[in-house]
Amino acid sequence: MWDKKTFKNIDYYLLISVFLLVIIGLVMVYSATRNNYDLTGGDPYAVVKKQLVAVAIGVVGMIMIMFSDYRLPDLMYQILYGLNVVLLLLVLSPLGTEVKGAKSWLNLGGFSLQPSEFAKLLMILTLAKHLAEKEEAETFWELWSPFVHIAVPLVLILLQPDLGTTLVFIFFFFAMLYIAGYSRRFLLGIILSGVLALVLLFVGHYFFGTPLPFKEYQIQRMMIFLNPDRDPTGSGWNVRQAIIAVGSGRFFGKGLFQGTQGRLGFLPESHNDFIFAILCEELGFIGAFLTLILFFTLIWRCLVIIQQAKDKNGVLVATGIMAMFLFHILENIGMNIGLMPITGIPLPFISSGGSSMITNLLAVGFLENIWIRRQKLLF
Repeated sequence: MWDKKTFKNIDYYLLISVFLLVIIGLVMVYSATRNNYDLTGGDPYAVVKKQLVAVAIGVVGMIMIMFSDYRLPDLMYQILYGLNVVLLLLVLSPLGTEVKGAKSWLNLGGFSLQPSEFAKLLMILTLAKHLAEKEEAETFWELWSPFVHIAVPLVLILLQPDLGTTLVFIFFFFAMLYIAGYSRRFLLGIILSGVLALVLLFVGHYFFGTPLPFKEYQIQRMMIFLNPDRDPTGSGWNVRQAIIAVGSGRFFGKGLFQGTQGRLGFLPESHNDFIFAILCEELGFIGAFLTLILFFTLIWRCLVIIQQAKDKNGVLVATGIMAMFLFHILENIGMNIGLMPITGIPLPFISSGGSSMITNLLAVGFLENIWIRRQKLLF
């Protein structure tokens, strides 16, 4: 099964870039948490140990996926879709745990799981299969069936509410529809209709007091994004401190483990949402630039895999994964420098979070699987 030809066809550019990002992430998570007693309980390595466990699980899963076949039986896609829905329903049940305003977690015997992270990859796999089976979308049902396919998991995630993951879903959903051959005019019409609906929603709320389907903290985040000085010591604190951290790093940074914004507690969530700000503070422009080069390599290899995939299913899976990574990177880095609203989206392979790390490594396994099978191999 694992012959020399298989190993020769592995995309080592992708693996090396991901490996280096994971290493950077582990170092930065340690730097951001080692002095935080609330997180570590006195053990400066506590958070890093948890992250290492997630990396180990993710790597094992990635290897298993790499050397299997991404083209699963039809029944398996139905099982994956059902599993996705069941996990998201469990989150909304009494088994779910609310953290920072969102009921997004399941606690299973001391192990915390965030199903919405796994839901991204599960939805990409099942949606790719759904779209690959349709050569052309001509009838009313063929045009709208993908929207029905994504509707149930998306609504369940909105009910948590997890706005960040919802935006990721929408981004990779439309990217996959575009690559699947859907009419540009149709997709543009849907997007513009959605934007118009949001504008009317906020206008109605501002002028007539109509309720918004968002929690108060989510509305505050949007207001702060539009005007960071509106509440500098309250809702605007995080983004202001993140920008200070990024700027204080200058060209070469203050030095590894020498940052003050995270170490002294000025920047909350410095180990996940705002870890890029800590990286910039300690490693400066040079460190940030090298990290962005690794992310660029990741996206570049995704594009190459999309181009070389041997079937439509592979193309769509790789497209969904690339769009997922791209949105996470742009949104997280953007909110660290004040260019995007705060949505709680982690930076792939770098932010602390076991569910996110495992999901991302499994996604890399599928990318490698598609690349290895871009030509006929004997297994």
